[in-house]
Amino acid sequence: MNIAGYFVKNTVISWMFTLILLIGGLMSFTGLGQLEDPPFTIKDAVVVTLYPGATSTEVEEEVTYPIEKAIQELPYIDTLKSLSTSGMSQITVTMKNNYGPDELPQIWDELRRKVNDMSASLPPGVQAPMVNDDFGDVYGVMLMVSGSDYSYRDILDYVDYVKRELELVPGVGKVSLAGNQQEQVFVEMSLNKAASSNIDPSLVSNLLNSQNMVSDAGNIQVAGDNLKIRTSGGFKSVSELEGLIIPGTQGDKLIYLKDVATVSRGFQNIPTNLLTFNQHNAINIGIAFSTGVNVVEVGKAIDAKLASIESVRPAGMMIETMYNQPNEVDASVGSFVWNLIAAVVIVIGVLLVFMGIKSGILIGLILFLTCLGTFMLMLQAEIELQRISLGALIIALGMLVDNAIVIVEGILIGRQRGQTTLEAAQSIVKQTMWPLLGATVIAITAFAPIGLSPDATGEFAGSLFWVLLFSLFLSWITAITITPFFAQLFFGKDAEKVEGELKDPYGGAFFVFYKVLLDWCMKHRWVSVIAVVMAFCISIYGFAYVKQSFFPPSTTPIFLVDAWMPEGTDIRETQGIVEGMESIAMGLDNVEFVGSSIGKGFPRFLLTYSPEKNYASYAQMAIRTEDFESLSEVMTEFRRAVEAKYPQTQFKFKRLEIGPSTDAKIEARISGADPDVLRSIAAQVMEIFQATPATVNVRHDWRERVKYIAPRFNETQARRLGIVKSEVDEAIKFSFTGLQIGVYREGTTLLPIIGRLPEDERIDIDSLESVRIWSPALSAFVPLQQVVDGFEVKFEDPIIQRRDRKRTLTVFADTDFEYDILPAQLFAQIKPQIEALELPVGYELQWGGEFESSNDAQESLFATLPLGFLFMFLITVFLFNSVRKPLVIWACVPLAIIGITSGLLILDKPFSFMALLGMLSLSGMLLKNGIVLLDQINTEINDGVETFEAVFNSTVSRVRPVCMAAITTILGVLPLLTDAFFESLAAVVMFGLGVATILTLIIVPVFYLIFFKVSYRNYKEF
Repeated sequence: MNIAGYFVKNTVISWMFTLILLIGGLMSFTGLGQLEDPPFTIKDAVVVTLYPGATSTEVEEEVTYPIEKAIQELPYIDTLKSLSTSGMSQITVTMKNNYGPDELPQIWDELRRKVNDMSASLPPGVQAPMVNDDFGDVYGVMLMVSGSDYSYRDILDYVDYVKRELELVPGVGKVSLAGNQQEQVFVEMSLNKAASSNIDPSLVSNLLNSQNMVSDAGNIQVAGDNLKIRTSGGFKSVSELEGLIIPGTQGDKLIYLKDVATVSRGFQNIPTNLLTFNQHNAINIGIAFSTGVNVVEVGKAIDAKLASIESVRPAGMMIETMYNQPNEVDASVGSFVWNLIAAVVIVIGVLLVFMGIKSGILIGLILFLTCLGTFMLMLQAEIELQRISLGALIIALGMLVDNAIVIVEGILIGRQRGQTTLEAAQSIVKQTMWPLLGATVIAITAFAPIGLSPDATGEFAGSLFWVLLFSLFLSWITAITITPFFAQLFFGKDAEKVEGELKDPYGGAFFVFYKVLLDWCMKHRWVSVIAVVMAFCISIYGFAYVKQSFFPPSTTPIFLVDAWMPEGTDIRETQGIVEGMESIAMGLDNVEFVGSSIGKGFPRFLLTYSPEKNYASYAQMAIRTEDFESLSEVMTEFRRAVEAKYPQTQFKFKRLEIGPSTDAKIEARISGADPDVLRSIAAQVMEIFQATPATVNVRHDWRERVKYIAPRFNETQARRLGIVKSEVDEAIKFSFTGLQIGVYREGTTLLPIIGRLPEDERIDIDSLESVRIWSPALSAFVPLQQVVDGFEVKFEDPIIQRRDRKRTLTVFADTDFEYDILPAQLFAQIKPQIEALELPVGYELQWGGEFESSNDAQESLFATLPLGFLFMFLITVFLFNSVRKPLVIWACVPLAIIGITSGLLILDKPFSFMALLGMLSLSGMLLKNGIVLLDQINTEINDGVETFEAVFNSTVSRVRPVCMAAITTILGVLPLLTDAFFESLAAVVMFGLGVATILTLIIVPVFYLIFFKVSYRNYKEF
């Protein structure tokens, strides 16, 4: 008695196993987490170092270079990218792909230690470097709080309350704010009044700092008690600052701060980031989820919490949703579940039509139980329901019934030949158990490269492999265990009663036609081979006309607009331009909302979205349309309107991405030492880009050179007056933007105290020389022109980019969404022209963008591919104890390209990364079918059947299970043709498997005859 007999006879065990799958699967399905996209690790950290007053070149040479040098000593580094701007260094550290979420925390600690150890060697004036590794936080819910009649202070008070409440919601991992403005205390000191009293402004600064500083007055022992001494005098309110007494004035008259200055409270004059929503100033509340939670359920809890605190929302203040991942996930998962149900119905429908009612229901039941068992394993492996895992289930559906079809087909044939159900089940399971296991392992191994790929793309799509591993292996277990058990329940114990001569199970019209075709091909074997080889060559040629892609854009009806003003533009000017753009967008039809982030990108609300760094001349708009169908129309109309009204602004329109994204689809990186040479080469590259049709968003990351004013400091005269250079800088800053002269403490908040001139005394560019500066030698104010020999206007590079410690200028370009062209097609046109440019010695060109990402993903994929194929080949060798027999099967695998090319061209689908996965999976499917066929040939030969007869009869006997497996797989992935992410994979599997199945049933027996030199016989002779 084999395993089939055990489960048929031990009904309690069989029912228990069935109930475990049924109940456990249903419970597991409800307990699975839900996400829109699978999580993957952001392997980046940013080291930010401030160097106030330094030029971009000084920042690069004195800060960026030494920090890069220290970081490079770490063995984990993949790439180093740095951005040096005036007063700030930002170094992005990317770790190698083989380091995952378990190793990264330790690596970030080592990075911090390395940076902290070298920070002591940085020049004076450089602030301590800050290491930020929180790039994995995705704010799946983006709330915008605004109120047209409320100040930032009022909005922030309400936002702080909402933030505290949301942090208490179970499943919420982090709540962060963006767009909130820095509140400050302004001390507007009149130099006219200060001069009349001979007050040194630095004296006021020192007093403010010392008066408000927390200090220890010690303690004293009194009657055995140890009492702390705490001196009063700290500021309890902003108004108390006006009562600060300034010593050292003339006579006995006391001078208070309010006599020479006005103290007020407000927000910073030059903000770093401004957010608006539907043309109202807003503060963003970003909510990140804890790991492994069901975001749909957490989203409901967030909605409930917001509803419960609705009563405290001030009248007229609005809290609106910019992005709600739980809603998107609910819609996405719901759509996929319906696709899954549709696929199951299609598969069962096919089985009912081709295998009969009982057989169809039986195999459908096994399919249902296998899917439920897969949910149990997914729960244990902490794999959520998301785009990739659900897609993997749909891909697997057709293959899940393969094993069960073979077993049921064998039982039916055995019963027709006079065997009982138990005897037929034991016989077919004994014959096919190990070949089916080998074929299943091969099918799983075909997906292994994506599961073992260490890069971001592999991590993103890795659950595809694990879900297929669980489901396919479980399908083999259910096929050899409970399938025979249910077969006896469905078909009965006894053999099928046949009156008279046994009915030929292969005597129908279809089999008659197939036998004639197979006989002709086996007789004219070389003609058949030549025809197939010709079709193969034509397909290879035709593949050149297939569109190439990496990952498709998302179908979420949101598009982003990056707007770049000329470099050096003040953020307040950028804000004014964005207000005009928002008015245009709000006037368009089908627009649901318009959100803007000025100064930098929005917080990361998608794992595949990378926020832009801080630039005063940059703004990003997010526009959501009422439905996806109107997205392209709104994008086109909005682009034409803003480009016509703001010709000086550079725009980039982009849809949300599925999968890891890049800054631009096409990137040309030029490395070298001289900024002038880099800009010269970049100009040539940009000229080629701009001359190529369908190319938009042509720009480079060094931006335009900007002007700056350079006062010529007269050191000799300054020394006579007791003035140093830093005092000149502080006097100019005090006269223009304001100078921080202290800190005001208010509960948990520290507010900077900004000293500046009153509005009527503030200096403009025309009266720059009239700036007055305190002279310690004269104890009086003197004009700036006494220590400065005039002013010059110069140009500088505002941004210096480096990559792997070399200056690198990157030229970006994208494809115009109004053209029907993919980035890979455009890149193929541009690449030879750019590479034809003659670069000076010491300068080099590298390609980034989608080309690099796609190559990196494929390189990681193909790194494990040879080992995977070797393993698959060895399995076939072990199964047949032969080399020639596996070669018969493997010779048919490349022929799948015939169907792949025709399918992609007919359906006009691109060959994307997912299509590549589909092509790899085809190899496993084809090998699985081939193994089943060759196993039957071996069985008949071992039973003494003549070789040609065995090949012919075995092929005929495998027609129904092989065709059924192909048909169920093809129709099972049919619903994926409507999904933007899986459409190319579905096309590859449907057409590739369809053509390859025909070839398996025709060419495999032909190859067998050729490889083993078997003579032809007419099939009617036996």
